[in-house]
Amino acid sequence: MEKGSKTTKVFKENSRAFRDEKRRALNEGGTYSSKTYSILQLLIYLASEAKSKLLISVVSESLPHLRKGAIRDFFNILGEDQDNNSRYNKTEHIYNFGNGIIEFFGADESDKIRGPRRDILFINEANNIPWETARGLDIRTKKFTFADWNPVSEFWAHEHWIGQPENVYIHSTYQDALDVVPQEVIKNIESNKDKDPNWWNVYGLGKLGKIEGLVYPHFEIVKELPQGDYFYGLDFGFSTDVTALVKNVIVGDSLYSQELIYEVGLTNQNIGARAEELGVKKHYDEIFADSAEPKSIEEISQMGFNVKGVEKGPGSVEYRHQKVRQFKQYWTEDSVNCIKEQRNFRYIEDKDGKLTDKTTHIWSHGMDARDYGIIGKEGGNSMTVPKPRGL
Repeated sequence: MEKGSKTTKVFKENSRAFRDEKRRALNEGGTYSSKTYSILQLLIYLASEAKSKLLISVVSESLPHLRKGAIRDFFNILGEDQDNNSRYNKTEHIYNFGNGIIEFFGADESDKIRGPRRDILFINEANNIPWETARGLDIRTKKFTFADWNPVSEFWAHEHWIGQPENVYIHSTYQDALDVVPQEVIKNIESNKDKDPNWWNVYGLGKLGKIEGLVYPHFEIVKELPQGDYFYGLDFGFSTDVTALVKNVIVGDSLYSQELIYEVGLTNQNIGARAEELGVKKHYDEIFADSAEPKSIEEISQMGFNVKGVEKGPGSVEYRHQKVRQFKQYWTEDSVNCIKEQRNFRYIEDKDGKLTDKTTHIWSHGMDARDYGIIGKEGGNSMTVPKPRGL
């Protein structure tokens, strides 16, 4: 490895578990603790040094999830370009080191799940994969299984794997990766300490969180949007908050959504250019955006886009939530960031543990973009509504 070779304590602990011939290394921890990165570093080392045939499978909930996460990290560690790489088969998502081979596939690819046995398995963000799928993958693994996850709540690993003598449990937080995490990222993580105790508990301290109080607890993942009358929702951001553009379609009582843009640092010119590249039709497609950004709306409108502001009257935030909850909700599988948002978008508790009407801002960008689209399309965007019971 030429780049990305600096390692952390997490790398060393996973290496020790493999060297000691344990069966599994179970990595539970907070954000930026280097779990995924460290495991990939180790897998690259094992594949590149293999003296005989060695097949390693890296699996997450979907291939789009891998593309935006583990595959991107993999090539960053190698210091290589995945688009022009003679060792990487982009169709099959297989990297060939010689004797060692690393393949990437989604847990929703049934033919791969029941495919050939492997030597080493890495289940990335294991809490998003069903137990029967994980068990099937693990059974078909000869030597060793790595798994990592953020401890949003208890899941099958806590019941079936943690505490077993053949397994090693590795806990980590950003504090275990201070030498490799940028200082501005550390400041951003620590800035959430007093804003949302559950977020800090899970992503800051790497401790088990609670799933109570989810704003949108139920949704499903689909391959792509169905045909229909598409409309868009836009949430503005810039330096710290992301800009999110979401494409939506309503079919009966079902709402289907797709994340198109989810990025910081975009100017209004950038947003317009990206929207055009993504197929948003000028002077036609409706884009509903936060009315608190009239200058941004005007600038994007001047580029030819049909952008409309969504009013935010008293009680409008909870009204938006209620409007979205009227639908069966679906995200396309490539909407990786918005899927993660929906799994974490919660009402915040007060000091007595009661849910308030405030929500977790850090997980709100894609959710707000979708909300604006729904309110703009369905109407009634400034209605005042009472707080729901229990809040």
